[in-house]
Amino acid sequence: MRIVVALGGNALLRRGERPDADVQIANVDRVATGIAALAIDHEVVLTHGNGPQIGLLALESATDPALSAPYPLDLLGAQTQGMIGSLLLRALYDTLPGHRIAALVTHTLVRADDPAFLRPTKFVGQVYPQVVARRLARRYGWRVGEDTTGWRRVVASPSPERVVETDTIHELLTGGTLVICAGGGGVPVVADPDTGALTGAEAVVDKDLTAALLAEHLKADFLLVLTDVPNVYADYGTPRQRPLHDATPTSLRRGGFAAGSMGPKTEAAARFVERTGGLAAIGSLDAAYEMLHGRAGTLVRPDLRVG
Repeated sequence: MRIVVALGGNALLRRGERPDADVQIANVDRVATGIAALAIDHEVVLTHGNGPQIGLLALESATDPALSAPYPLDLLGAQTQGMIGSLLLRALYDTLPGHRIAALVTHTLVRADDPAFLRPTKFVGQVYPQVVARRLARRYGWRVGEDTTGWRRVVASPSPERVVETDTIHELLTGGTLVICAGGGGVPVVADPDTGALTGAEAVVDKDLTAALLAEHLKADFLLVLTDVPNVYADYGTPRQRPLHDATPTSLRRGGFAAGSMGPKTEAAARFVERTGGLAAIGSLDAAYEMLHGRAGTLVRPDLRVG
C-alpha cells in the first residue's frame, strides 16, 4: 500500500519535557522503530508536526538582541523542517539499512484572503500559566489561548491548497524512496495572482490537513494520523468519555472535537476518506503497525451509501 503518515509534533518533544536537543534525539529512535515496521512492506510518506519546535525558535528569535525584528513564521517553519527532517532521516537510516530516504523542505500554498489569518487557532510553543502567557503576549504582540493544560501562543492556520513539491514527492516515492516532507504542514506561501511568485505567510499550516491533501494528490491508500493518545474519544473529558474504535466522516464531524487538538485530526481523516474512498486511522505512534491492520486506534471508513 501507499501510506501517508502524519506524525504529531509531540513525538519528539512530549508535553512537560525540556526542549533540549538531546531529549529530541533520544525520542527519535522510538519514532524510527514505528515507521520502519510500515516501510518494510509499503510505500511511505512521512509528515510531521512542529508546534513545540517552532514555538521555541519564535521565542528565541523574539528575545535575541542581535535582531532588529523576529524571524517570520514561514522561515522558522523551514528551520524546523530541516532539523526534524534530519533527525528522522538519520534514525531511519539506522533502522532501515539500504533503504532510500529523502528529507525535503516543502512549501504549502495558502490563500492570502483565508479568514484564518484573522482568527488564530494553532497552538505553538510551550505551555505557560495564564499570567505568564498574558505577559508574553503584551511584550511580543502575541495572541494566546487556553490549551488543555495551560496557556500557549496561538497563530494563524490557513487551509492548505496544494503542496508545491507534490510532483517531486511522487517521483521519489515511485522510485522506492521513503520521503520525509510537509513538516509543520509545509512552509506557508501565497502566490502572486499575476506572476505566480511565492511569498512567505505569517502562519503555521495544520500538518494533519496538509497530510490529508498530500495523501489525496498522491493517490495514497491509507492516511495514518499518529498522536499521543490511543484513540479518538467521544465525550472527551467527561464522565461519559469512551474510545471510538470505528468511525465514519459523518460520525466524526458530529463529535464536536476541539479545534486546537483533536479537531484537525478528525477533519483530516474525514476529508481523505470522503474524497478518495480510502481508509484512515488515528491513534498512538507505538501502535502504528496494529492500526494499519485494524487492531488498534480509531479506524475511519467511508460512510455507507444508500441506493
